[in-house]
Amino acid sequence: MTFKYSLTLPISGGNKLSRFEAWAEAHLPGLPYRLPPQTPIKTETMTIRLASLDDRRRILQQLARAQI
Repeated sequence: MTFKYSLTLPISGGNKLSRFEAWAEAHLPGLPYRLPPQTPIKTETMTIRLASLDDRRRILQQLARAQI
């Protein structure tokens, strides 16, 4: 699968990858995405790769309802 779209999310603190994975599984099950291999604790954002613009729209809509 090709992940040619991206979305940069505001997220701070530790365990960004596992927190996003848990949030995505709870709020958007089955959503195809690719996370970076790691993110430094000091960063305030995280960029994820998505397969379609519709996936990006779904994440943004869900973030408005339930924050990570």
